[in-house]
Amino acid sequence: MIENNYSARDAPDPAASHLTLLIPAQCAGLRIDQALAQMIPEHSRSRIAAWLKDGRILLDSRAVRPDVKVWGGESVDLAVPADPRDAPPQAQDIRINVVYEDDAVLVIDKPAGLVVHPGSGNWSGTLLNALLHHAPGLQEVPRAGIVHRLDKDTSGLLVVAKTLTAQTSLVRQLQARTVERTYLALVQGRVAHEGEVDAPIGRDPRNRVRMAVLASGKPALTRYRVQTRYAQVTLLECKLSTGRTHQIRVHLQSIGHPLVGDPVYRGAQGAAKSVAGANGAFVVIERQALHAQRLAFLHPQSGARVEFQAPLPADLQRLLDSLS
Repeated sequence: MIENNYSARDAPDPAASHLTLLIPAQCAGLRIDQALAQMIPEHSRSRIAAWLKDGRILLDSRAVRPDVKVWGGESVDLAVPADPRDAPPQAQDIRINVVYEDDAVLVIDKPAGLVVHPGSGNWSGTLLNALLHHAPGLQEVPRAGIVHRLDKDTSGLLVVAKTLTAQTSLVRQLQARTVERTYLALVQGRVAHEGEVDAPIGRDPRNRVRMAVLASGKPALTRYRVQTRYAQVTLLECKLSTGRTHQIRVHLQSIGHPLVGDPVYRGAQGAAKSVAGANGAFVVIERQALHAQRLAFLHPQSGARVEFQAPLPADLQRLLDSLS
């Protein structure tokens, strides 16, 4: 590692860390992105190259390309943007559909398109931000009380803990697999009969944004039964015994019945985003046809079993109506 003395300087952007560095002699002949990758190894070369292209890095007070060579002694001014992961999530006035609420729990009917928890590319505008606005006391509960998630483009029911005690109870129920979660899934092809997929799921080694059935994955069990068969698609009711990332999507694709509209876990013919209705017209859906319809658990305070249902959202209902 190259030792480096650098100091903060005044700048108009208080959210960024502003540094002044001096290119050492041992970096002579290197590209500036290569030199900086050695000087500030906590940042990747690709990130440094992006900052150079964005004008966040100045070499002797001028913007340069990542491939410009340095010879030692040059001054580098660097404005490192604030990492959103370091900032506490903020309350945001985002409308949420509250199905039930008391002192211990919130049950939400999440719309498709809403991210549950801040993450890469979605550091705000999430359900967590909405929850902090709806119930400010959730600041005192880890993850604002969120104990399980739905994919961004999956709609339906989520339970949120409003206290630490409730959160502990719900987490233990999820671990014991006593929380009942039932989904409606419209899949490609005609499914012959009910069944189950008992196959471990892990991160796809060929594509890190996907999950896959892997022998080295974590145990995962999905049970399904046929609700309605149509000409080219089938409506299934799916029950989760485990809660792996993308579980239903991965499992149904693995048996040759990927979800209609799923852009990630596609079938042999690609992502079917439209379905021929009974009148011959095609109805388009812009997301995977998956809805968390029913949720049941033991109430953390009373111990009584409570159950909630969420009607199909308009896009899925319109799709099913066109098939009837």
